Amino acid sequence: MQPSADSTQAIADSDAIAVERTLAGDRDAYRVLVERHSHNVFRLAYRMTGNRHDAEEVVQEAFLRGYQKLGQFAARANFGTWVYRIAANYAIDRMRQRQKEESRREAPRVEDPDGMENDPLNRVKDEAPTPERLTQSIELRKQMEQALAALSDAERTAFVMRHWEGCGIEEIAEVLKSNSNATKNTVFRAVQKLRHALQPLVETRAQARAMGTES
Repeated sequence: MQPSADSTQAIADSDAIAVERTLAGDRDAYRVLVERHSHNVFRLAYRMTGNRHDAEEVVQEAFLRGYQKLGQFAARANFGTWVYRIAANYAIDRMRQRQKEESRREAPRVEDPDGMENDPLNRVKDEAPTPERLTQSIELRKQMEQALAALSDAERTAFVMRHWEGCGIEEIAEVLKSNSNATKNTVFRAVQKLRHALQPLVETRAQARAMGTES
């Protein structure tokens, strides 16, 4: 997620040309932007929403809004970061909507689309899970989703981009419209809050292992 400086600049320059062509009426030029950035936007959306359906909706909406607001991009230097911000904001709205439906939804299933293999929520998988371990895994995923939902918009975005997407602090700061130090503090707060929220469950599992009752 962190290409070389030369590569990043080349992409930004190419994006700027595509934006100019789109604003001049060339719709095929915008298709180039979508094809170039849709995978990364989907990956971000998936990690924020937790499922493919919502992630695909976020991607579609992000690029639609990007097209509608493209005139506002003219003075910006990085289309990828700009559309990331649009996607992150919409994903946050999507998560809020999902919270209202949480009680009626089944526990999220473990998915592993391309680029999702390092998702921390998937680390609780087991080759042949026992019913007890499966219950614990589902509970951990629920707790993680609830903990993420409890974060502020900035904290959730910063955590996902830093620890799940591997984005640099400067890139996150640009999305959050903040400076580097403030962004580092936002990431730190998010991590601390998540640790605090998940600590009871972690301690329960540790006690089970110590007593030999965890399967």
